[in-house]
Amino acid sequence: MKKQLFTVTDLFLAFLAVLLISVSFYQTWLGLDQIFGGSSVIIALVLSLILLFLLWQIRLNRLKGNSTTGLNWIYFFVADFCFVANFNALYTRFMRTDIYTTELRDINEKFNELETDVEAKLNYSVADQKTRQAIRSEINLLKIQITDPKNTGIGVEARQIIGRIEKLIGKKITPLTPINQTPSGYQDLADRMEEQIVEMVYNLSPEEKNLMTDINNAVLKWNKDIQSLLLLSQNEIDDMAQGQIDKALTEYNKLGNRATTILGADKFTFTPSLSKTQEVGKIGYAFDHAIKHFGMFAFVVLAGCILLDFGILIIILLMPADPRNMSNGSVITNKRTGKTII
Repeated sequence: MKKQLFTVTDLFLAFLAVLLISVSFYQTWLGLDQIFGGSSVIIALVLSLILLFLLWQIRLNRLKGNSTTGLNWIYFFVADFCFVANFNALYTRFMRTDIYTTELRDINEKFNELETDVEAKLNYSVADQKTRQAIRSEINLLKIQITDPKNTGIGVEARQIIGRIEKLIGKKITPLTPINQTPSGYQDLADRMEEQIVEMVYNLSPEEKNLMTDINNAVLKWNKDIQSLLLLSQNEIDDMAQGQIDKALTEYNKLGNRATTILGADKFTFTPSLSKTQEVGKIGYAFDHAIKHFGMFAFVVLAGCILLDFGILIIILLMPADPRNMSNGSVITNKRTGKTII
């Protein structure tokens, strides 16, 4: 009789199991942190140790030729908790920036749509909507040009923009002068030029005029701020995006509700928007977002989580079981019995 300790197969399976379950332990820890806080590390450790023990028992019973159905179901039940936490941690970590940038671009679009919708409900002297939109675009360019630190005031470029606006309106625009040669003075000049042009285009009440000015300023501000934020590094976007999203939506909702009050609910209907990213990091959000935006990345994360929690089990179950290799109930010992032919 000869006793053989730690066969190559045993060592390989043990190493692979510890490797995969260790990674699963760390990701489970991160994924459960939102629910259990500091206790998540203990819970993740307990779940991982249970999985390792069950794998050992399944391997042992396979070699003995015993049924492993009950153990498999227990393993599947425990591993499900790890799988859910792993998916949440991995998907959120790698998709966080994409989720934030998508939300920021959607907010940009919301402001543009609000501007267009409100303008469509106002009285105006320029009948064609496309012409009004072109005038608004030129006004935004004019304001940027007037406040450009490299060429402040109404210079050559600003006069060219004014000329294009005059052709669209069919009226002469009076170039104004700044109250002083400071950034605030040029900003005031840009606002007064905008007010002059808007009065030529629209037949507005004071409340409507102020509303449109505030919406146009918000569109200009958030288009610029969001584009600047999207140019930052991934870590900076992750750190700053939620704060900017909350601020932008707060202003968007205020302007929309104000438009409803001024124009009347029968003329303008507004539905407030809530941040879609407040739930980022929560288990429910990760699965919901993955289902709605299922693609290659979601598939890769799904496959990775299956590998971490069920890969070693699949390998053990697919390996052929030979009861003759076991006689003393040990996975790591192999006592050979029977006749030996010399």
